[in-house]
Amino acid sequence: MNEITLTPAAAERIRSQIERRGHGLGLRLAVRETGCSGYSYVLDYADEAAPGDHLVEAHGVKLFVEVDSLPLLQGLTLDFRREGLNELFHFDNPNAEELCGCGESFTTAAPSSNARPATL
Repeated sequence: MNEITLTPAAAERIRSQIERRGHGLGLRLAVRETGCSGYSYVLDYADEAAPGDHLVEAHGVKLFVEVDSLPLLQGLTLDFRREGLNELFHFDNPNAEELCGCGESFTTAAPSSNARPATL
């Protein structure tokens, strides 16, 4: 299984956001069926581990990955970048074949039936 990788910049951003928030175990990453291309990344704070979470620990932080999203995230590198005035997490995902024009969603060669639909 290809591992999910966190860059030092992503880890530092996660650490600073958890510290600013004042609590939390780390960051949670999932993929939902949504967007104009099919799948979208979902990031949220992780206040507790969920059953079946895949835990990635790197550079002193924790990334909790929803197990249903793993097939679409194998080999992913999560980075944090500053581009001009913008600051954002960047997803380098070898499974993403195309990105939508707005950059919010992606498609893969073989859609996963495990990815859950987006919820409101």
